[in-house]
Amino acid sequence: MKILMVLTSHDKLGNTGRKTGFWLEELAAPYYAFKDAGAEITLASPNGGNPPLDPKSNEPDFQTEQTHRFEADAQATAQLASTVRLDSVSQADYDAVFYPGGHGPLWDLAEDKNSIALIEAFLAADKPVALVCHAPGVLRHVKTPAGKPLVEGKKVTGFTNTEEEAVGLTNVVPFLVEDELIAKGGIYSKGPDWGSYVVIDGLLITGQNPGSSAKAAELLIKQLSV
Repeated sequence: MKILMVLTSHDKLGNTGRKTGFWLEELAAPYYAFKDAGAEITLASPNGGNPPLDPKSNEPDFQTEQTHRFEADAQATAQLASTVRLDSVSQADYDAVFYPGGHGPLWDLAEDKNSIALIEAFLAADKPVALVCHAPGVLRHVKTPAGKPLVEGKKVTGFTNTEEEAVGLTNVVPFLVEDELIAKGGIYSKGPDWGSYVVIDGLLITGQNPGSSAKAAELLIKQLSV
């Protein structure tokens, strides 16, 4: 089982002067779900190298057993420090792709031609695609073979407007994930804020927030085991 995980390379939180990046729990929880299931994991990002970690995700309130495990894991941290460039990967080499969130992807991966083409290629090859929290926003320009928005008529979830409001970034982000998925014709649903909530529609798996990342990874493994 070979799984590609795609991280953001974007570290500026709009014009706030603050840093952003990927959310640690959304990398660590799926990483170990995959690793413990025996998968071979490749980490990629648009710029390659060491992707920016959202510093907030490493504050004590947001640390988990899996984030501690990741930070103590020399192999995992070395892998993170040397992600491969996104333009160098091919879906042919993997069984599935997983996108952790954090606010960073809203700026770079959502507009990244390589990311868009990669997701389209995975789906065309009948391989599952999973995205959590803000990462479902990277589907905004992904199309079906017929040229329609991928999420049109599909059941999806992603970071809610009320969750964005709770973190005070509604007017900072380039777009709101919930609004964008609905605007593109997605059949959007959500669970309680900050609770685990994951939706599957065919090969597409979307999770609402950081707490949904482990479940999304489990469901991806289950799809690959069928």
